[in-house]
Amino acid sequence: MTQRRLGFTVPLNGPLHTQKDQVQRLERLGYTDLWSAEAMGHDAFTPLVLASQWAPSMRLGTAIIPAYTRGPALMASTVASMADAAPGRFVCGIGTSSNVIVENWNGIPFDEPYKRVRDSVAFLRAALSGEKVTEDYDTFSVKGFRLGVRLEQQPPIMIAALRTGMLRLAGRLGDGAIINWLSAEDTRTVTDIVHEGSGGEPREMVARLFVAPTTDRESVLDNGRFAMAAYLNVPVYKAFHEWMGRTDALGGHWERWSEGDRKGALGEIPEKVVDDLIISGSIDECRAHIDRYFDNGMTCASLSIMPFPGVDMDEAIEGLAPTA
Repeated sequence: MTQRRLGFTVPLNGPLHTQKDQVQRLERLGYTDLWSAEAMGHDAFTPLVLASQWAPSMRLGTAIIPAYTRGPALMASTVASMADAAPGRFVCGIGTSSNVIVENWNGIPFDEPYKRVRDSVAFLRAALSGEKVTEDYDTFSVKGFRLGVRLEQQPPIMIAALRTGMLRLAGRLGDGAIINWLSAEDTRTVTDIVHEGSGGEPREMVARLFVAPTTDRESVLDNGRFAMAAYLNVPVYKAFHEWMGRTDALGGHWERWSEGDRKGALGEIPEKVVDDLIISGSIDECRAHIDRYFDNGMTCASLSIMPFPGVDMDEAIEGLAPTA
């Protein structure tokens, strides 16, 4: 996989029904992909359905849908509907999500996340092929389900992964991995593990990259620390960054956060960690930083422009575009 794909995170600015011109502008500028997510805003599929009609050349992907929040049959139907709306252009990204989204917000036990993702992918592979599924998986059972949608093309299924077990699963059972909140150097580590899982077979590596194209250093540090804290204290991300060797760098932050000192905790996030995880600086500096991710194994970037003071969204979209 030598082609470098540069995509964008959706939805964009404003109500969904007003975003047609923005999506078509991204297509004209040469962005290849649109990737959605699912937490407390829009669902992952509706923005992609709209974009499938507005931008017929772009690939569309979920990054990600949680493995828990739809039952198996509903998940298969939803994925099949999206694949049917954009045959050959949809990628299903699935992952554990987090205990916050699954348990705290949806009231579903966040049990055995590795097995739940593994079982969901295995079920989707069977269901999307059209076979009748009766199976007792480790984390759920399905009795006599046959999908009523006959697909022209099977969508690739990618797995969101942070640490070794899920990264290897993404290589072994998935068509690649979706990664998030990591540095360019971290990308080489996780890519190598995915390829170990695949036995050396090529796998796609999609990364959501957070970009703040501004030279306002104070804005990047203050707003970057605030944005990062929401993730760094979610257990799965905390464990990931400990695994990546950031325990010493972030230990003070985690200690103050656990004590309830939110303001003090933000100040404990080192500048280097901000610079590792958030791409900032001039447009040229941001482009060079994004290139480092590609050099270390990323095959597709989903840019998320951070609306910090000093960031001109239109200028960023134009300046970072493949055609720039």
